[in-house]
Amino acid sequence: MEKRQQILVINGPNLNRLGKREPAIYGSSTLEDLQKDLEKEAAELSLNVTFKQSNSEGDIIDWIHDSENVHQGIILNAGAFTHYSYAIRDAIASVDVPVIEVHLSNVHAREDFRKESVIAPETIGQISGFGFLSYKLALQVFRSK
Repeated sequence: MEKRQQILVINGPNLNRLGKREPAIYGSSTLEDLQKDLEKEAAELSLNVTFKQSNSEGDIIDWIHDSENVHQGIILNAGAFTHYSYAIRDAIASVDVPVIEVHLSNVHAREDFRKESVIAPETIGQISGFGFLSYKLALQVFRSK
């Protein structure tokens, strides 16, 4: 039997407010809905997912560090940390685990400060603007590796 790849899904600040926070931008579905969707998608792709969310930068950094030798990929929505957290960027660079940056909204069509990602240069790619599908596309990428 083939061993399933382990994928870590990390959601950063304010993503626990999905369904309540700016539904015109982020939709009415909740973080729990996203987790259920991704668990179903992962099972169909023969992947295992571990799902985490924190509003604290340190938690995200620790999870990235702890992923080494456990996970074969990370799907990261760092929220606002995307635009200024050099600490998260350095954490990504410090591990030998490929990271895909995801965003629910099209960050390039929003406020100017959202257009720059300081973590993007350390990731294998960025997927944004497709809502929950952004995460599912990232799972597809890991399945194809």
